[in-house]
Amino acid sequence: MTNDANALVNLDIQQIFELLPHRYPFLMVDRIIDIDGDNSAIGIKNVTVNEPHFAGHFPEKPIMPGVLLIEGMAQTAGAICILSRGKDSPKVVYFMTIDQAKFRRPVYPGDKVEYHVKKIRNRSNIWKFAAEAIVDGNKVAQATISALIADE
Repeated sequence: MTNDANALVNLDIQQIFELLPHRYPFLMVDRIIDIDGDNSAIGIKNVTVNEPHFAGHFPEKPIMPGVLLIEGMAQTAGAICILSRGKDSPKVVYFMTIDQAKFRRPVYPGDKVEYHVKKIRNRSNIWKFAAEAIVDGNKVAQATISALIADE
């Protein structure tokens, strides 16, 4: 984890494992960069053809399911919320809402998806984020998501 007074924090996959309970094949973020507390971050997902959902979605032309893009946004937001609360914080993140979801372009194997999340607000243990999935500078999906962080 990179952290000094003026630097943004970055997380590698091992540090993400410490924050989130998700594992393959349902972990949708490989790295999180430019973390600014619980205010914003960018999650990185390297899409590969050997991921199990591509066997059925779709065998002739593999496309990453939109719901997994939303999940990647939520995992990025959840990880920074838990990180901002410290090591002794609750570790379970419950998805509460997905609003205004839009899917603009397909995501294919070989793409690098960036999940840009920005906090709208938080009250107690509930957070709300604006999120976008971006590939090569193009917005491929967006949503407003909220989650509850709770004890296990």
